[in-house]
Amino acid sequence: MPDLLSFDFSQILPFILIGFAAQVVDGALGMAFGVISNTALLWIGVPPAAASAGVHTVETFTTAVSGISHVAHRNVDWRLFLRIMIPGVIGGVLGAYVLSNIDASVAKPFILAYLSGIGIYLLWRSLHYPPKQREPKVVEPLGLAGGFLDAAGGGGWGPVVTSNLLVQGASPRTTIGSVNTAEFFLTATISATFLTQLGWAAFTTATLGLLIGGIAAAPFGAMLAKRVPARRLMLMVGIVLIVTSLFGLWRALHG
Repeated sequence: MPDLLSFDFSQILPFILIGFAAQVVDGALGMAFGVISNTALLWIGVPPAAASAGVHTVETFTTAVSGISHVAHRNVDWRLFLRIMIPGVIGGVLGAYVLSNIDASVAKPFILAYLSGIGIYLLWRSLHYPPKQREPKVVEPLGLAGGFLDAAGGGGWGPVVTSNLLVQGASPRTTIGSVNTAEFFLTATISATFLTQLGWAAFTTATLGLLIGGIAAAPFGAMLAKRVPARRLMLMVGIVLIVTSLFGLWRALHG
C-alpha cells in the first residue's frame, strides 16, 4: 500500500480524475472503466499483469458502489443478473488462470475487431430504428465469455456482455444496471485470484487515485442510466465501444 504521507497530492490527482471520468462512463453505459484505467496504467509503465490486478482491485470497490446505486434506481433485472453473474464468475476464474499461465495476446486483435463491428452495428441501429425491446436468448454464454475475456485480456466484461445483450434487443437501462451489478462479483473473484499471486504490490499510488475517483463517480453513472433515453444510451454505447475497441486494436497491432 502506498504511504499517504510520502507523496505529493499532484501525483495522485490525475488518476483521481481518470477514475472519476471512467466510472461515470462505465456506470452510465455499462463499459469502459477497465479499458480506460488499464490503458492509463500501461502508459505509465505498469506491467500488464500488475495493471490488470490493480484495475480489478479498484473495480471491486467501484462496482460495489455502482451496483448499490443501480439497485436504488431500480435499474436491475434480477433474473438477467443471475443469468450473467454465475457464468461470469466461472469465466473470470478461468481467465485469471489463463493470464497466469498462457499468453492470450494473440487472440486479442480478433476480439477487438469483433467488438468494433458490434459497436458499428449498435450505432447504425440506434440511428435508424427506435429500439424494439425483446427477451435476449443468448445470455449465459455471454457471461462466461465476458468473464473470461475480462480477466485474461485486462477488460471486456462490459463491451462483450452489454453490447451483445443490446444487439439482441434487451432494455438498455436494465441491461446496463444488471451488467454493472453483476460485475462486482466478477471483479471480486478476479481480484482475489490475482492478489494471491501478486500481493498488494499491484496496489500503487495510481490505483489508489483510480479508486478515489471511481467511488466518487459511481452514483452519477447509475443516475444517468436511469434518466437518459434508451435510444441515446444505445448510441453512446456504440460510440464508446467503437472508439475503445479501435484504439485497443491499434495498440495491439503496433505495440
